[in-house]
Amino acid sequence: MSSLMDNSLLQRITIDPEICHGKPCIRGLRYPVEFLLELLSAGMTHEEILIDYDDLEEADILSALLFAARLSQIKSVYKLAS
Repeated sequence: MSSLMDNSLLQRITIDPEICHGKPCIRGLRYPVEFLLELLSAGMTHEEILIDYDDLEEADILSALLFAARLSQIKSVYKLAS
């Protein structure tokens, strides 16, 4: 996927402290990225998600996947105080 396409998709992810407690969401809607990832990991297809949530678009699902992929590319993880 090209960088231009990546940037276009990632612009769909918004972070606003007033929406969903600042979690990354889709286009300022109240759909956290983690919610879409949970639907996908539960086995829902893109088509099923789009039917159930008619204000979402195919590019929103792809942006959530790209966002998750980018997070997984972090090179180091440090344990925070528990």
